[in-house]
Amino acid sequence: MNKIVGVILAGGQGERLSILAAERAKPAVIFGGSYRIIDFTLSNCVNSGIYSVAILTQYRPRSLNDHIGIGRPWDLDRRDGGVYMLQPYTARGETDWYSGTADAVYQNLYFIEESRADYVMVLSGDHIYQMRYDNMLDFHRATGADITVGVVEVPISEASRYGLVDTDEHDEVISFLEKPENPPTNLASMGIYVFSTKVLIDRLELDARDPNSSHDFGKDILPSMIGDKKVMAYRFHGYWRDVGTIEAYWQSNMDLLVDLPEINLYDPDNIIHTKISEKPSAKIGPRAHISRSIISNGCIINGYVEHSVLSPGVYVEEGAVIRDSIVFHSSYIEADAVVNRSILDKEVRVSRGCQIGFGDDFSPNKESPNILSTGITVVGKRTVLPSGVRIGRNCILGAGLTERDFENHFIASGSTVELPALKGRLLKLQVLNNR
Repeated sequence: MNKIVGVILAGGQGERLSILAAERAKPAVIFGGSYRIIDFTLSNCVNSGIYSVAILTQYRPRSLNDHIGIGRPWDLDRRDGGVYMLQPYTARGETDWYSGTADAVYQNLYFIEESRADYVMVLSGDHIYQMRYDNMLDFHRATGADITVGVVEVPISEASRYGLVDTDEHDEVISFLEKPENPPTNLASMGIYVFSTKVLIDRLELDARDPNSSHDFGKDILPSMIGDKKVMAYRFHGYWRDVGTIEAYWQSNMDLLVDLPEINLYDPDNIIHTKISEKPSAKIGPRAHISRSIISNGCIINGYVEHSVLSPGVYVEEGAVIRDSIVFHSSYIEADAVVNRSILDKEVRVSRGCQIGFGDDFSPNKESPNILSTGITVVGKRTVLPSGVRIGRNCILGAGLTERDFENHFIASGSTVELPALKGRLLKLQVLNNR
């Protein structure tokens, strides 16, 4: 039987997720109430019979390391195989910080070589989808491919955000374009690759010697193989979302709330595994009203929750309203507060009478207009919002703010309120994002 190992790229900075990814790697961002984004890729591996998985981390990995631990929720706490958390290290010039996705795998080639695997599945840890990788591997074997690329159709209006693939009538890849301004096709690379192991090793070693390479799979490895090796496209027809922006992240959470969601968290054949919450079952009060929402364990709801996703331990007092919003773990919404079209990070306290997402002004965020422009307001971890304060749309309220950090009781749409240290860090992320 052929052996396959998985390599998950999970070092992403996620600058377009603003303060949600300021203190954690993008794959560690909470999703769907109880999950982390990486749970989907990791669960796809074990659901497909891949039980030897390396996770390559770099940017702020502590939250990700804490979440995955020894891999027990995914049945990866194994003596033979299991999960391996691999971080860059320096040792007399032998290795360094990853300079691209291909370089990240190259610096960890020892894991692949020691596994003696026949095939390597290179995966992104920051997409939301359910997929059987074993079907893709069967396609790879049957076509005799050197590399198979997972592809999915996306709206043509969004195609310029992706690496695009053009194929012949047999689905062999004939060209690859990395985020073109005028997309000629809407067939997008999912960032999922099956390599025959020897081909991968040879290509990574060749790329590492190229001083002109950016050492990236999409920009360098894949285009260089077209016409030289057999590159096949495997078409995926299910739900797949790149949640790399605030709007895409918010919308993907909201997609879970429709009557027949395209992604099914309750499918017994495709379970999304995660670190189990030790909190008790949710408690719903006698005057609570809940509609079309996900309510996680440990929540206590006495107020009004509509079309929203609540992580474990959220407390909603009587008279409070949460609408079209995502609320992370252990946040507290006091009486008569209103949370509208917003994302609240962990342990946020919204004091009595506070209104978030207030008014009809949809002015983009002044400091990050390319990140927040669709009316979503984001509140950072452990921030305390004062009683009666009104906060507009497209606002960024940083982590760790207290009542004394609010000089007045109206925060206009498009405003940013930050602690000085975090503001400098987000400004750096914004500069990187605008390059």
